[in-house]
Amino acid sequence: MREPVYRPIIWTARSLFAGLGLKFDIVGAENIPLAGGAVLAINHTSYLDFALAGIPADRRNHRLVRFMAKESIFRHPIAGPLMRGMKHIPVDRNAGSAAFRDAVADLRAGELVGVFPEATMSRSLEIKEIKNGAVRMARAANVPLIPMIVFGGHRIMSYDHRDLTRGRTIAMTVDEPLPTPRGTDPDEITNDLRARMSVLLDETIARYPDRPAGAWWIPARLGGGAPPLT
Repeated sequence: MREPVYRPIIWTARSLFAGLGLKFDIVGAENIPLAGGAVLAINHTSYLDFALAGIPADRRNHRLVRFMAKESIFRHPIAGPLMRGMKHIPVDRNAGSAAFRDAVADLRAGELVGVFPEATMSRSLEIKEIKNGAVRMARAANVPLIPMIVFGGHRIMSYDHRDLTRGRTIAMTVDEPLPTPRGTDPDEITNDLRARMSVLLDETIARYPDRPAGAWWIPARLGGGAPPLT
């Protein structure tokens, strides 16, 4: 399938990331299937997460990720046409059934769908309470549910921070698929997903190269200065 919008944006992003001297530490990309649908359940701490979270799949087999994003972005005069051109999935939080249907259709068609189950960015950098949509989509489409952590983008662009200092590290961890057996309560599996993402977060931070005591970009629980999880 030709991608006249998505591929050029990827090339542009690569150039921007190279200009920033970003260093990528990616573990577990082999857990992304070479073909077929899968749900990537990703933590959310940065405005860059949409661009960063697609890198493991691109490196794995030049695969693209269709991200679910709030519908208001699709109404933006510049971002909207780009989001539609990349075939991302708009989510109206007051009427989410259409987004769910579209995501399941994409998954059944063999696409990777990226979901941020926390819905909003986490100021604490911890895994917040998450929605069960990722679990329900994976089960409805009968595709793998893959937990994923992205850490470091918040140092560049997040709620209260803009810093284009060169040489930052972006650490990412892609886990093995989480089982989503039929007949089980999706909320129970969602709890399992959150617990697994929390473990992955700790593993990712443990290998992060820049962790001075009290650093705002490290969770308070791990000795950093980020706000506590509320």
